[in-house]
Amino acid sequence: MTTQQSTDQQNNAVTLIGLGPMGMALAETLLKKGHALTIWNRSPEKADGLVAKGARRAATVAEAVAASPVTLVCLTDYETMYKVLEPAAEALGGRALVNLNSGTPTEAHAAVKWFDERGAGYLDGAIMVPPPMVGEPGAVFLYSGSQAVYDQHLAPLTSLGEPRFLGDDPGLAVLYNTAMLDMMYTTLNGWLHATALVGSANVSAEKFAELALGWFMPVVVDYAALAQQAPDLDAGHYPGTLNTLEMNLNALDHITRTSEEQGIHSDHPRLMKEIAERAIAEGHSGQSYLAIHELFKKATPRP
Repeated sequence: MTTQQSTDQQNNAVTLIGLGPMGMALAETLLKKGHALTIWNRSPEKADGLVAKGARRAATVAEAVAASPVTLVCLTDYETMYKVLEPAAEALGGRALVNLNSGTPTEAHAAVKWFDERGAGYLDGAIMVPPPMVGEPGAVFLYSGSQAVYDQHLAPLTSLGEPRFLGDDPGLAVLYNTAMLDMMYTTLNGWLHATALVGSANVSAEKFAELALGWFMPVVVDYAALAQQAPDLDAGHYPGTLNTLEMNLNALDHITRTSEEQGIHSDHPRLMKEIAERAIAEGHSGQSYLAIHELFKKATPRP
């Protein structure tokens, strides 16, 4: 074997720790893309199918980490990651670790210190797609932290999906992930509450979807227009030329009262109304609804 072949083989080697549904998707994709894969899972039998496809099952976490220059971790949270990897502390020296767990920016920053103390390079990551989309076109993975780790192990990261490096702040990947999940759940809650609202008059969600999703969302709730307004958010510029927060408060009051009259859950619209009222109380009445952004940038006052 030539020196170049040995180097290529080493660069192709990946260790994966954690075989939940997402971990399985990562493993299957890495094998499919031709990576020499070593795996470890708390329940070893979960790896049987992967071993049959060519993966190597490590008996211990230390053995798994030592088998590859980079280890991908896909566990429940940061605390679980520490518990699993602590017995392999000596093996971590000189290796790189890419964490694909969920958590907070504070936890990501603490992880850098934990791995630095053990001599390992650390890259924090966030998986932005469900398991079936891993490795498929449109899959996006976010990374932040060590540029060196990212550059050195870009090949396996690219095999999993389109990698987006957000910068050297290790908390950015998980922060982006949380922000986009915030958008997802808020949008879903709006859709579910709206279907409950029309459902109170015996309108089916299927019938409502034709107008609400087929026309209203793509035309009136224009995502391209929101992108165009992003510079205004950065500048704190909220001209009330076409509408004002005061006008929008009237609509939010109608949504709240209608929810109460129709006998459905009214906490969600009431909260939106209260947020608008607080923004108006802070002097944003004549500005556009986007002035709510100023309220969201502050911590919520506690009694």
